[in-house]
Amino acid sequence: MKFSLKFSKSWRFISALVIAFLLTFNFSWVATAAAKHYSDLQFTPLSEIKLPKYERFVLDNGLVVYLIEDHELPLVSGTTLVKTGSRWESGDKVGLADVVGSLMRTGGTLKNSPDQLNEILEQRAASVETEMSETAGTASFDSLTEDLETVFGLFAEVLREPAFAQEKLDLIKTQVKGGIARRNDDPDDIASREFRKLIYGPESPYSRTVEYATLDQINREDVVKFYQQYYYPNNMILGIVGDFNPKQMRSLIQEKFGDWKPNPNISKTQLPQVSSANLGGVFFVNQPQLTQSNILIGHLGGTFDNPDYAALSVMNGVLNGFGGRLFNEVRSRQGLAYSVYGMWSPRFDYPGMFISGGQTRSDATVQFVKALKTEIKRIQNQRVTEKELNYAKESTLNSFVFNFQDPSQTLSRLMRYEYYGYPADFLFRYQKAVTATTTADVQRVARKYLKPENLVTLVVGNQTAIKPPLTQLAATVTPIDVTIPGSQTQAQK
Repeated sequence: MKFSLKFSKSWRFISALVIAFLLTFNFSWVATAAAKHYSDLQFTPLSEIKLPKYERFVLDNGLVVYLIEDHELPLVSGTTLVKTGSRWESGDKVGLADVVGSLMRTGGTLKNSPDQLNEILEQRAASVETEMSETAGTASFDSLTEDLETVFGLFAEVLREPAFAQEKLDLIKTQVKGGIARRNDDPDDIASREFRKLIYGPESPYSRTVEYATLDQINREDVVKFYQQYYYPNNMILGIVGDFNPKQMRSLIQEKFGDWKPNPNISKTQLPQVSSANLGGVFFVNQPQLTQSNILIGHLGGTFDNPDYAALSVMNGVLNGFGGRLFNEVRSRQGLAYSVYGMWSPRFDYPGMFISGGQTRSDATVQFVKALKTEIKRIQNQRVTEKELNYAKESTLNSFVFNFQDPSQTLSRLMRYEYYGYPADFLFRYQKAVTATTTADVQRVARKYLKPENLVTLVVGNQTAIKPPLTQLAATVTPIDVTIPGSQTQAQK
């Protein structure tokens, strides 16, 4: 007993010494010896993108359907794309499409009130949602496999039989008005909104904003009319992914949508024309409360189906991110930016933008803008190195692969490609084109598509704190008034 007690005390003493040593010992030399610079890290090659097995068919009424089985979890989700969007609402009723997109779900159906719809879905931990973007209407559902028939039935109701309850319309309009009142609270939002107006024009459907006056013009009749103009089975694509029996799923789709009458007279609506609203110029939004400047520069861009899209993506990789030219030069070496970026940002069926910018302290505003423009010209005049090229290509391909991590992401891509009229193998063509891009290609597209002489510059910041003044960038600096029209009238209501 005495021996064991003495041994126990000795062991505890030795253990304490070891622990103290471990806690105080400096392992930094080990970490330093083991650490590698990020450029020295070796990674396994990217796996090839493979599409999961899917089925595509068309109902007699024209509804296009995609099905992808995924039995990993007892869940089923689906999405419908409707060929509509806010770009086709009239200019005097801007906001109508967003209202339709929200009210379809929140306004209930002809069979279930909004509260009943909410209760049924909540009891099943399911969801049915609708919304509207500038280029498409969407409706989606998520359900447990065991509740699929019930939830899918509600999903069909929302699409086919929305009630558009007046009280919910009034509520949505009140919420939108609250958003209008707060839209100048965030300088990033101001910059993004006003920059789009400078590029596309204030009346363009790709940049116009909802105002109190346009919202007041919207009534329930407008909502119903907009819905009836576009919501037909031959104007939709339905995609479903998850844990389902394909034969039973086809039967359920036929049951819920098969008798929906198509509109044989529906025609492809002409897309709005797009042109540059400004070919250069310096513009300013004065926000005296700010201690930094939010800056955007750019011009009109292009579309994804441009043959040079892959090379332009690689150009983006040279400019952006850790290790990119803008980060290394403007942020790290010159210390001019909190954040900085520059990218060719296309769209599917209308021109996107080339846009560059970031945030900097007020007294560095002019230097920051000049530094951005210098880097834009440099990528045109100085061919990128092989190291830059390889880094950009790897970054581009890596980020692209992560768009196909699960079947739902793949389904979304397939549906979008068909919606906008792109070939089903577009993603494979793009991947091959990125791999084949050379340093000469990057310089060629930079010279062809970047227009330094047409760059529009927008600064949102504190006018008195910007030293030197913006007149060092241009003789004329155009102020932009972001006062919300009708705000005083709304406040009195």
